[in-house]
Amino acid sequence: MEETPVATIKAVVYHGPLDIRCEPVPMPVCGADEIRIKVDACAVCGSDWKAYKSGNPRMRPPITIGHEFTGLIETVGANVQGFAIGERVVMATSISCGECLYCRRGWRNLCTDLRPMGFYYNGGMAELVTVPPRALQQGHVVKVPAAVKAIHAALAEPVSCCVNSAENCGIVQGDVVAVLGAGPMGILNACVAREYGASKIILSEINPARLRQAEAFGFDRLVDPASDDLTKAIRDETGGYGADVVIVAAPAAQPQEQAMTLVRKRGTVCLFASLPAGKSLLNVDSRPMHYGELRVVGTSDSTATHVQRAVELIAGGSLPVGKIASHILKLDDIQRAFALMESGEALRVVLTP
Repeated sequence: MEETPVATIKAVVYHGPLDIRCEPVPMPVCGADEIRIKVDACAVCGSDWKAYKSGNPRMRPPITIGHEFTGLIETVGANVQGFAIGERVVMATSISCGECLYCRRGWRNLCTDLRPMGFYYNGGMAELVTVPPRALQQGHVVKVPAAVKAIHAALAEPVSCCVNSAENCGIVQGDVVAVLGAGPMGILNACVAREYGASKIILSEINPARLRQAEAFGFDRLVDPASDDLTKAIRDETGGYGADVVIVAAPAAQPQEQAMTLVRKRGTVCLFASLPAGKSLLNVDSRPMHYGELRVVGTSDSTATHVQRAVELIAGGSLPVGKIASHILKLDDIQRAFALMESGEALRVVLTP
């Protein structure tokens, strides 16, 4: 008797450092407490590229990667309520436990037992992805208006991280915000800060190509600190006081250290980009922090509430996500996507099945 062929889908699978392949995998099942999504767009995050280059101890291969995804609900489990076939959804993809101290206080992005899509569970860089029961139970699935394009909805997760940043910083109408680092997340932070009311955006970047990319976003001042005096530039733009908020989106120690000198008294410094383990110690003068009564905050990941706000911003039409999604490729082009990211040519690469 012949065996029935196993149904397969196409997915981008992590097998280990320098070994990520687009290949057939078994079609994911959908249990009674799950939903299954037909993915139509998945952006490639810097963490995906880092896993490819250096590995990630949280990932147990083989696993389908991708956490910045969107799609239409294809199957709804028998026990699931509140969702219907055909609805567009995105996710707060670091799934919380709902029980620890941080979850009980609403800080679900800081959960002691986070289980991210694409790291713990199979992710969305595939034709289909199943959302696990835990995500539905903890409210991690967010609906998206039907009019929002898939390639834009896929950016809800990175936008949500910038929403978390803006809210941690307490950005209000009229603030002057300086963002250090003009990679995709630096530009997104600057765009979201503008949505939250910043009246002036100063963006610094040492890579001339990145600065040229940033010209399309209409920020008030672009500064190359390798050739220009960043401190003077910010003082000139603020009447000598310093920025209300400085967001460090460059993964380097020097801008984190310098940020403390770029804000006004009672200003806020946000450490958005993380530094590599073993290279994260800073040499910081505490006097400006003490005498200036500065606030220094970190920002990591996002919650479903942040994702909901991100969806609202994207649906509103003023956030320039179309410019952020600089390259649209197929799943088979994952290696080209990594090359575009490594060269700095791309802001966000979005893959479609």
